[in-house]
Amino acid sequence: MPRLPQPENPVLDHHSLDKDVLDDQKAVSETNDSPQYVREEPVVTRKELWSYYLYYNGDNGVGPLGFSMTLFQSLATSAGWDPVRGKGSSCLDADASGNCVLPWGSGTKSVNSIVLVATGVSFAVMALMFTTIGSAADYGRFGRWLLFVVTVICWASQFAGMALTSPDRWGAAMALYMIGFISYGATLVFYAAVFPRLARNTAHARALKEKYDAGEITWEVYEVEESLEKNRISNISTMHSNIGYIVTLCLNLSLLLPLANNPKVNNYVLVLPNWVILGIWWFIFQQPRPGPPLPKGEHYLTIGWKQIWHALKQYKKLPYTFIYLFAFFLLADGLNTTGTLVSICQNDKFQFSFLQNTYLGLAQAITSTASTLGFWYIQKWFKIGTKPMFVVTNVVTIFIPLWGMIGLWTDKFGFHNRWEFWAYNVVFGLFQAPYYAFSQTMMAELTPPGFDNMFFGLFGLSNRASSMIGPNVVQAIIDDTGNNWKGFPFLFAMCLAASLVIWFAVDVKTGRRDAVDWADQNRRFVETGVFGEEEGEEDGKRK
Repeated sequence: MPRLPQPENPVLDHHSLDKDVLDDQKAVSETNDSPQYVREEPVVTRKELWSYYLYYNGDNGVGPLGFSMTLFQSLATSAGWDPVRGKGSSCLDADASGNCVLPWGSGTKSVNSIVLVATGVSFAVMALMFTTIGSAADYGRFGRWLLFVVTVICWASQFAGMALTSPDRWGAAMALYMIGFISYGATLVFYAAVFPRLARNTAHARALKEKYDAGEITWEVYEVEESLEKNRISNISTMHSNIGYIVTLCLNLSLLLPLANNPKVNNYVLVLPNWVILGIWWFIFQQPRPGPPLPKGEHYLTIGWKQIWHALKQYKKLPYTFIYLFAFFLLADGLNTTGTLVSICQNDKFQFSFLQNTYLGLAQAITSTASTLGFWYIQKWFKIGTKPMFVVTNVVTIFIPLWGMIGLWTDKFGFHNRWEFWAYNVVFGLFQAPYYAFSQTMMAELTPPGFDNMFFGLFGLSNRASSMIGPNVVQAIIDDTGNNWKGFPFLFAMCLAASLVIWFAVDVKTGRRDAVDWADQNRRFVETGVFGEEEGEEDGKRK
């Protein structure tokens, strides 16, 4: 195992601090001017942090997000028929019209629309999951077990892919794709909800807090350095996900190339156990940081809705948090649906080839790894805030559906050529990998400390579960027109509108202070699990 990277903060060298400070396992002391939400929690150990990174190394999405959809679309296309030539014809014939339908209800529906429907329903299920039990993960050890359960479900759905060997099982392929996609999205959300608490409890973050409490640094310096610590963990974990993506794709090649003539080779690549091998260590080395006990008379299935309702009533006190959540809902919906639509076009162009998709995935993974590190070092060197870095990635988010929209008017550009999909995967890797890291850090900075799972549950609703609008609108457009490219204008408008709101209506610095003040006012939740501001409590003040 490689050695833990040195702390990436050139201003405050916490290695030079007294060892007793770094090893202190108690919460930092509180002052009247510092946030009051801190609980006694253990300092993050090296094993714990590495196991956190390795989990994401395995949870890279190659199986449940990429190849499961390709296998589902491939089996569905093989089982369907060309509506122009009639039932019994093959969608894969050289003289096929390019359209492919399957029985659906009392009529038929195009395969591409069915894929979008499956994706849209999956996002709806995720939305229900995150709103119902996302907030409940803040109580006791429920969050720890919740991540374990959804991880095991995702593993099981991948291994079940061995049974998907013939076109008549396209329905089972659809079900397993949805189960894998839903559980995969849940793992990302509940994994991400852990990172703000980890970032607050690293040795470096503790040392910063003690310096602030002792009056050695100002609130402004503390705020900047704590933000950089969050960005460090977020970017390194994202880099590990991309490294895992590269390793998984290389392992896939070790099967796809020598077993090219084996009809089950696509199934074999779905059951590689690398995520199990890498991910299990997080559940072994994670230190206990339980939340408050569930209030008497409450239930895990209902407390989440009550929490969310209480938080929504507080939107005037957390305006920038909720503006960001709303705008990111639209942005993530647009980007996620754009990715699905481009993948559909890509699968059609490369005839559902796992081998070609592996090569394309490698191009994206390699550039993703390099860009995540590059963006982080630029941010660290120039001490750039999270939002400006996120804005840079947003420009490319808008550009992707714009490029697809060009394909409405010409066949020379706009995802009609093989080279464009290579370019798309490279550009996506260069800019959209940092997009995920910075969007997560933005949410962490706007989240009231101690309420991580509740607000990251809402963030999961905005991110992984947001695509309830896009897939349904786009599949209706495709059904009506028979043209995949007709969906891009809608997605371009959605991404553009959302980006403009984030750029001009979200003040991260003010929003961060609002979040800390709100946490202070609701600090009795940290010990009792009961919401409500303490009477006579004034807003926290900053130095």
